[in-house]
This record gives sequence, structure tokens and C-alpha cells, in this order.
Amino acid sequence: MPGPAHGLPPMVAPPRGGDAYGETPRPPFDPTTQVIVDAVPFPVLTPEAIVPNREASLDSLQAVLSQFPALTHREESIPGYEDEPITVSIWRRRDDTETGPGFVWVHGGGMVGGYRFSIPDDPLHWLTLYGGTMVSVEYRLAPENPAPIPVEDCYAGLTWTAAHAADLGLDPARIVLSGGSAGGGLAAGAMLLARDRGGPALLGVMLMCPMLDDRNSSTSVRQHDSVTVWNARANEVGWTALLGAARGTDDVSPYDAPGRASWLGGLPPVHIGVGSSDPFRDEDTAFATAIWRDGGDCELHVVPGGMHGFEALGPDASIARSITASRESWLARLLTPDPTDEVVDQLLARMATLQQLKDAAGA
Repeated sequence: MPGPAHGLPPMVAPPRGGDAYGETPRPPFDPTTQVIVDAVPFPVLTPEAIVPNREASLDSLQAVLSQFPALTHREESIPGYEDEPITVSIWRRRDDTETGPGFVWVHGGGMVGGYRFSIPDDPLHWLTLYGGTMVSVEYRLAPENPAPIPVEDCYAGLTWTAAHAADLGLDPARIVLSGGSAGGGLAAGAMLLARDRGGPALLGVMLMCPMLDDRNSSTSVRQHDSVTVWNARANEVGWTALLGAARGTDDVSPYDAPGRASWLGGLPPVHIGVGSSDPFRDEDTAFATAIWRDGGDCELHVVPGGMHGFEALGPDASIARSITASRESWLARLLTPDPTDEVVDQLLARMATLQQLKDAAGA
């Protein structure tokens, strides 16, 4: 019988204890994030607080335009799920008269809040970098509008954008779908609907700390049972508002909770970014792993110490800059890919040089 490995006794984990944030040990917050967590009171969401929270956090069009004065804005009423009208906001660079890429944005808010003006800096900055048009979808919110209404509204916004590409000044072959938090989950669901309904075609999909799994049982969820901007208790409220009594059962559709999808092949390239101290960390990494398992293309960034929505709470922090850089790098590869012929020529020239050096060394 072999003795102790490497002369050490059997490895035994110490007792696992929780802290003020959850029932199990968790990765530490980044120092900047910790300051925010300590300084900002984050009340736990309850069903009774859903509507008051909406009224207290109404995002302002004027605030967005004051931050991005080079952009123009207009609105359209379009058919949503079952032809019920919904509103989309359409954004373009003021000096842009060319056809460019299309960006469809799905806002966050735990399935129960947020507005089409709830847009972080990143998507609006893409217009300054690449031109084109952004369409932000005002999907209907739970619990007044339960599943499948929110994801079907988002899909309707996506199909409307593709169908009106010429009028919107965008290239229908270069549409990037993106969303954050609950909007990331809804964008993932719309991506699956687009795959399984045969369109619209998507150049790529960017999911920012997406809310994907209604079962609310992962280790990262249990590490964040309370406090912080989003946690296990709030997550249960949001998913229950969307799914009702079906939440956590086998009666939930993968289009409403994409973490349940059994097959993630046949998708466009996907970028997923999440913090290591985010309750969605494990479901997001599992989603990326499933895309790879099924032969897909996914870039995953887990930012050490990032809480849920950390980049919006501290955009100048180094961890916020790191996730922004990864998103812009991924987007640049989609929208301005390397010229294949040039890359191949450079590689062949380098291989020829190496061969010459090898031949000279052997002479």
C-alpha cells in the first residue's frame, strides 16, 4: 500500500464557513470593488419592491445623450410578441452617413426592471469606433409579462432590425447582438431562437455577466446569498417573476433560461465576460464550456475580484478597463478581421526564414 503522497498526510479541506455575503467561502473582491461593496447599501430585492425600484431607477435619455453628444437618437414602435407594440431606440453617430455594422442591445434589470436607455458605456462607444446603428429593445417586463414574452420581444426586435437594415443604415450580414445581466440571458435566448428558426444571421453575440439559469443553485450563487448589487435572493425573485411556479422545475424552456440548453452548437461566435465574485460566474463558465463541447466558438473572460456589474459601478478601475479591452479586441476581430492572404504570406515567410537558419546551422 503506498504511503502518504510526497511525505505529506492525506489532504483534508478545512471546515467551510460562510461570511456576510454567502454560505460558502468566495473569491475576494478586487480592492476597488470592495470599496464599492462597503460604501453602497444594496437592499435585497423583494416582489413588493419590483415596481417601486423601477420608478426610482428610471434611466434618462437626456443623461445618455449628454454623455455621448456625438450620437443621435430616435424611436420606433414595432410589433413585439404576438404583434403587441414595443418601442426601440435607434442610435447613430451624428456625422455618420455610411452603412455600417448593426448592434442590437438588450438591457439588464433582473427580468423585472431596466429600460431601453439602460446602456453601459461599451455598446455606445462601439458606434464611435465602427459607425453603424444600435437598436436598443424595450422588451416587456415580468411579472406583468411572464415568459415567453420578454425573450420573444427581444427576438422580435432582432428580426425587425435585420428586416429594416437598409432604412437603418446597417449591414444585415454584420449584426452583433449583445446584452447585460438579465439582458445577457435574453440575448442568449434570442440567439438560440435565431438559430432554431433559421435567422436572422448574427455575426457575433456578446453576453455581459449573463443571467442564464433559473435553478439558482450553483456554488457561485451560494457564495453570494445576500448583499452586493445582485445575489441569490434577488435572483430567485427575478426568475420567479418570469417563470412563476415553473421556476426550478423541468417545465422551463431553454429559450427562457438558456443555461438549460442541451445543445449549444451551430451558434455564431460568442463573448462572455463575468467577474469571479459574481453569482452568475458558474453558470456563465458552464455555458461557455457547453459551447466548446458542441464545437462552437466562445471567448470567456472571468475577471478576478469583479462583482456583478463591476464595470458599470467603477468604469475607471483597472478590472473594468481589462474587460472593456477584451470586448473591444473580440469585436475588432469580428468587424475588422486580419487579411487572410497577408497573414498566410507572413507565416510562410517566417517559416522560410526558420528553414534557412536551420539549413545554415546544419551546414
